[in-house]
Amino acid sequence: MIKKPYLGLFISIASVSFAAILIKLVDAHEAYPLSVAFYRLLFTTLLILPVVLFHRKTREELLTLPRQTLGIMILIGIILGFHFAFWFTSLTMTSVASSVILVTAHPLLVGPVSHVFLKERLSKLNAAGILLSVCGVVTLVYGNYELSSVSLDSLLGNLLAIGGGIAAGFYILGGRKLRKTVSIGTYAFVVYLVGSLVLLCMCWVLRSPLGAISTRDYGVIVLLALIPGILGHTLYNWSLKHVRASLASVVLLGEPIGSSLLAIIAPWIRQIPSEFTIVGGGIILFGIYLTAKNKPG
Repeated sequence: MIKKPYLGLFISIASVSFAAILIKLVDAHEAYPLSVAFYRLLFTTLLILPVVLFHRKTREELLTLPRQTLGIMILIGIILGFHFAFWFTSLTMTSVASSVILVTAHPLLVGPVSHVFLKERLSKLNAAGILLSVCGVVTLVYGNYELSSVSLDSLLGNLLAIGGGIAAGFYILGGRKLRKTVSIGTYAFVVYLVGSLVLLCMCWVLRSPLGAISTRDYGVIVLLALIPGILGHTLYNWSLKHVRASLASVVLLGEPIGSSLLAIIAPWIRQIPSEFTIVGGGIILFGIYLTAKNKPG
């Protein structure tokens, strides 16, 4: 029988796999990625708002949060805002496969940091699983990204995706630390709200117009907020209370597999993965399996 946290992780990864595909469907994304990122996170925050308004325990917890805990949550929200800014912009400069792969290459950061600072000891098998999963990512990149045709835009896009991946790593580590004591409703609302405000400031500073979104685009962004946002990020954050940060980080490497598969059937993308994608995906899945095994005591 599948344990609830693992089922939650599976559903969350399946849901976030839709993110890159849906983003490509937003017409305004190519010109105004920061505006789209802002509305995506804002709508996710608004979907959680009823929990804060009508759930008494969540309201009470929110009003009585220790100052230090609130400060850490604000910092995590800022990191999330930068993660979205980097990743959404990278998708305008490079392929779905390359962007998603590089933005999820954070287990090399999360694994060692969680081992040292969160005292989540990794067995040799777990460490091998992390390294194997990263090798799978490299295989996917090699198959979907031709290094011989690097342009300035694609190079910048990949650097932004890497920056988004580093931000994601700290986002996961912070969530793992705080979710042990803070409920998912309170945690998600504060972090998403702060992330939305960070993106709003970026839009103002970089003059990314907030009114240049069509009604059709708003509909797609609502889907982004609901599927990758609520079913993806929020369910993932719920799982962080119950699973090791290193495992949660490695499991996210399933996102490129899902996104690559969805990119095949999405008529607005039609990116056919190479044999490297199949092989790399298999390596990632086996690495996830090893990382999940034999949890140290």
